[in-house]
Amino acid sequence: MNQRELFLKHVAQTSSSPLALQIAKAEGTTLFATDGRQYLDLIGGISVCNIGHRHPKVVEAIKKQADEYLHVLVYGEFIQSPQVQYASMLAANLPSTLNSVYFTNSGAEAVEGAMKLAKRVTGRTQIIAFKDSYHGSTQGALSIIGDEYWRNAFRPLLPDILHLDYNSFDSLKSITEKTAFIIAETIQAEKGVYAPTKEWMQALRKKCNDTGTLLILDEIQTGFGRTGTLWGFQQFDIIPDILLLGKALGGGMPLGAFISDKKLMDLFTDNPVLGHITTFGGHPVCCAAGLASMQVLLEENMINEVYKKEKSFRSLLSHPKIKAVRSNGLLIAVEFENFDFNKKIIDKCIEQGILTDWFLFAPQCMRIAPPLIINEDEIKMACEMIIEAINKN
Repeated sequence: MNQRELFLKHVAQTSSSPLALQIAKAEGTTLFATDGRQYLDLIGGISVCNIGHRHPKVVEAIKKQADEYLHVLVYGEFIQSPQVQYASMLAANLPSTLNSVYFTNSGAEAVEGAMKLAKRVTGRTQIIAFKDSYHGSTQGALSIIGDEYWRNAFRPLLPDILHLDYNSFDSLKSITEKTAFIIAETIQAEKGVYAPTKEWMQALRKKCNDTGTLLILDEIQTGFGRTGTLWGFQQFDIIPDILLLGKALGGGMPLGAFISDKKLMDLFTDNPVLGHITTFGGHPVCCAAGLASMQVLLEENMINEVYKKEKSFRSLLSHPKIKAVRSNGLLIAVEFENFDFNKKIIDKCIEQGILTDWFLFAPQCMRIAPPLIINEDEIKMACEMIIEAINKN
């Protein structure tokens, strides 16, 4: 059997038609296939490769840590330098109340840990999430994502959950002294890039304060400069009680985290002991890669160019068949009439060497979330090919 046949036979599939591109190498903004074809990556592993693929400093950090030690013991028992240094760097670049980092293997696991922490802190059970929000596919995370199509096949899920309208002031009336926590995406990505108003986010924060409800903000897709600021919540002048990170956190390696104040996080240490536990969370190689990646992001001032590049995409993506272009930094949704047309454009783009995709809750929208290092020539080429694909359909 060839690699494709083995892939289809032995690697569990999540759709009936996987892209099945066979990648031999990735570098910067480019993917190189085994057949010699090259693809400009407009999705960055779904907002993972913010500083590009295989940045030399990240590769160097991985090799260095691999020469020292790999897994030694479950997270939280040994003092492991990559974890300590990365947690310290994250805390140094966050508000003072977000000072304690719990590393996980993924964003979904960060969601699960944060949900447990919030219930433990408040002693409450009611959970409020929002329609059209995505938080992961594990049982708890699935319970709170905002689309019944994805939830229904796996019921029963967690009880006592309300799904409210995002960016709705009426929804805030449902937050009471019974509510353990509110979980919200800072920007609703899978809905097709919808940002709330600053006034609503600040009202949400105030309502949580008034009712003793914890505010969890999911920045798994929007963190690390994706929206033009280091953290998306900075644009709303609020601070969450718990922050969720993933995707770009590991610099291309699997890593997630939930971050809160130490006085809250310490509730996991007693009654019961080991209140939250993970074997591989905060793996030293992943933390070394993430630390190097964040250092590169800040030292090379990549975030400073995000708004300029966003403007370039928006100025070039103009066509009668494009119904809307929504963006928040380099998280961009290009909306077409329906999914069928969008899929034709996506397929044509891939055929032309431009890798893009669609959104879970907005299948009529093309996803553009490239590495932040994408340059103006690449943006122009990508947009020209997208327009060309539209003209051919």
